[in-house]
Amino acid sequence: MDSPAADAHSELVMDVAPGVHLVRDTCNVYLVESRDDSSGEVTAIAIDFGSGRALSHLAGLGIARITDVLMTHHHRDQAQGLPLAIDHGARIHVPPTEVGLFDNVEEFWRTRQLDIDYNLRQDRFSLLESVAVDSTVPVYRTALFGGVPVRALPTPGHTLGSVSYLVERQGQLLAFTGDLIYAPGKVWSLASTQWSYSENEGPAMTVLSALLLAAENPAMLLPSHGDPMASAAEALAALAGRMQEYVDSRRPRPWDLRGMLEHPFERISEHLLLNRSSMSCSYVLLSGSGAALFIDFGYDMMTGLIGGGERSSRLPWLACLGALKRDFGVTAIEVALPTHYHDDHVAGMNLLREVEGTEVWVPSSVAPVLADPWRYDLPCQWFDPIPADRVLPEGHSFTWREYTITVHPLPGHTRYAAAFEVEIDGVVALFTGDQQTNEGQHLDSRSLLNYQYRNQFDPADFRDSAALYRRVAPGLLLSGHWTPQRVTAALLDELGSAAERLEVLHEVLMPAGLRLNTDGIQARIEPYRARVLAGASASFEVSLSNPLETDVTAILHPVVPLGWRTIPERIVRVLGPGESARVEMVVQVGDAPVTRARIAIDVSFGSMHLGQQTEALIDVE
Repeated sequence: MDSPAADAHSELVMDVAPGVHLVRDTCNVYLVESRDDSSGEVTAIAIDFGSGRALSHLAGLGIARITDVLMTHHHRDQAQGLPLAIDHGARIHVPPTEVGLFDNVEEFWRTRQLDIDYNLRQDRFSLLESVAVDSTVPVYRTALFGGVPVRALPTPGHTLGSVSYLVERQGQLLAFTGDLIYAPGKVWSLASTQWSYSENEGPAMTVLSALLLAAENPAMLLPSHGDPMASAAEALAALAGRMQEYVDSRRPRPWDLRGMLEHPFERISEHLLLNRSSMSCSYVLLSGSGAALFIDFGYDMMTGLIGGGERSSRLPWLACLGALKRDFGVTAIEVALPTHYHDDHVAGMNLLREVEGTEVWVPSSVAPVLADPWRYDLPCQWFDPIPADRVLPEGHSFTWREYTITVHPLPGHTRYAAAFEVEIDGVVALFTGDQQTNEGQHLDSRSLLNYQYRNQFDPADFRDSAALYRRVAPGLLLSGHWTPQRVTAALLDELGSAAERLEVLHEVLMPAGLRLNTDGIQARIEPYRARVLAGASASFEVSLSNPLETDVTAILHPVVPLGWRTIPERIVRVLGPGESARVEMVVQVGDAPVTRARIAIDVSFGSMHLGQQTEALIDVE
């Protein structure tokens, strides 16, 4: 007669494939066996961990230990038992987009907006305390975990950062899908797919993820909730179809998500493509050799920009590359060129480099910002450094395959930007990033100048760009968010007139007789953000510019928290009219750890006392 414990084991544990076991817990936990050929020991990796119940069933399954835990997403029903896994000795591996919701969740709970909250993502279903993470899973690539080859595929929908894991077992491809799918045509939660107020980015992502996962041809789907599904293609097709209907029920007109996935590129000319599915325009220059070059590559296949600015709210992925290779004969994505540093233009470049071996070639004005984003107080920067494989001097040309490309400085939309000039299929094209808009969304529509003060533009920048356009005389202007624009004499006149109006408006609106920077800041501290060990020192550089039309003595008083000190304690510089200078300053921090401690510079130019005009933030560890 079976014991009650054996009955409980049989109800909670089932074999789903050779050497693969399902343990019912707060979610389905899957144990994938691996055998050490030398010792004969059987170990396992776990996909998701629930409350940790799987640990009590290892002996009954003949498994010595769990070596690794791979998480499909960050929700507590998947992850609340992770401290037990760590005590057991298992290594923890998590989706790259959601790493902060595992290893730095205290920061999330400290900063998550609660008042006037339009962010509907279920990120508050995160862990209550952080756990140690051994690695983020390398998406689009196969890696060994506890001796088991596993390929991670981004499958956003249930959460933005969700991944599915693909494992081959005796000739069958198993897909561990997290909460992407619950049963054929069903999901565990619709509420979790609603990420922002009145929008449906998550359901649209679910459609794309179902189609992308189906293209992998898995034999079986193993969900986090629900039962294993042997008819994977039919289950995913049902989900994509029903969720597409759901998406369209909340839109004024149907959204061709399958078409966006299967045909994300449209031809501008034979060798120039526009990715119509990305958040900002990504362009692809095709070589006769089969190689390709991207100009900008930010958020591929976006279904909307959701609330929040933390890592878990932004997803770089490579959903368009399959169509690029299939439809246009691309054999290698060799180079990516950013027009400027904004995240929607560069977020995917590190991933392109890691997965495709793409080199990132960066204009000289943009390279420092991408390489060290914490140094600069600028909006719209990506979380991580994006180092340049090659720095491109502005005002010079370089060759890639059969093309000669000229890099032009193009400050305006932001101080740190460049344009790329290249002749393609007999037409000179100029890629201008976000310098100006194309209001009517067609080739002959009106252009408007696109500037933001925190980007540190100068009104004269647009006069210079208008002159550049006249000098280059391109046939096409190719912008960062708007459709290609045919260049006419009328358009060039319009851009020149708009630049003149911009300068005049700033002149009449701003104080006369002062050379104030457009963002209103005459002194800056770099780096703007820094990490310093408790009790240690760090060097900073203070830049200042004289706003007066006369010689002046500038006096800068550093302001630091109580118990900290600076060397020097006072900075004095004599500056000519409009002159700029840079000076060094060392900050000795206190002994207590603190997050985002503030330092500032109190600035005077002669009798003009501007006060504590600029600040910087220091994390003391």
